[in-house]
Amino acid sequence: VSSVSLLAPLQSCQCLAWKPCAVGVWGAESQHVVAGYSDGTIRVFSVSRTEMELKMQPHSAALTAIAYSTDGEMVLSGDKDGLVAVSSPRTGMTLHILADHKGSPITVLQCTRKQYHDFGVEGSELWLATSLDRRVSVWASNWLRDRCELLDWLSFPAPADPEGLDLPPSLAAFCPWEHGALVYVGFGMQKEALFYSLRKKQVVRKVSLPAFATSLSLSPATPFMAIGFGDRLLRLQPCPAGDPQDYTGHDDAVHLCRFAPSGRRLLTASHSAVLVWELTGG
Repeated sequence: VSSVSLLAPLQSCQCLAWKPCAVGVWGAESQHVVAGYSDGTIRVFSVSRTEMELKMQPHSAALTAIAYSTDGEMVLSGDKDGLVAVSSPRTGMTLHILADHKGSPITVLQCTRKQYHDFGVEGSELWLATSLDRRVSVWASNWLRDRCELLDWLSFPAPADPEGLDLPPSLAAFCPWEHGALVYVGFGMQKEALFYSLRKKQVVRKVSLPAFATSLSLSPATPFMAIGFGDRLLRLQPCPAGDPQDYTGHDDAVHLCRFAPSGRRLLTASHSAVLVWELTGG
């Protein structure tokens, strides 16, 4: 294993994302990374040249989430004040500032090439934004035509926030193996993962959890969820039903889960440990 240093002095990197490869380029590996920083800046790095190519500042607050559009032509960024910016990594211009989640930090941004036409709106992709206050917005966008339309707005109930409790994050992800659905976990009335149908506009399935989740990832290849918890537990949950598989090995809360694009490997992280899991089952 080797590493290279991509530095932004005096600032803290809060989030990053790899640029997606062009459609149809089999086996290609992206050579660009976008990173969000504590000073509200976004920096685009070339991995092959180990240098920064572009710096933008669409935010005045620290970045908390960042993602590329599915074609890599736009960068979506969210900050701790709840603002979402859409910027061009080609020109450095910020094209949209969305304040729908204002007042609560953005926890997740995700884009997908789902069947946008199934929902009666124009666009080349769907994307979602999730904020710490248990709200999820789903959008249909066509960046070439400068279109961005709100498709759905979700708000999940929860009991009154207990004083002094460090609440778990609100997390959502499009479901790769269930078209028109997304999965949500967060502080709520029950400890569970919720499957929400964008067509039916309602929760269609619930999966009980042993605790509130601290991380979430959905396999792009098989119907499995990886869910991390604060008590060092990692759970692999088959969907729509089946017996979960629980694993230990972390030294602290499992705050990151990420399936590889193949679905055959899973990366998880806690305070001082990063583990790579080989998934050998069907």
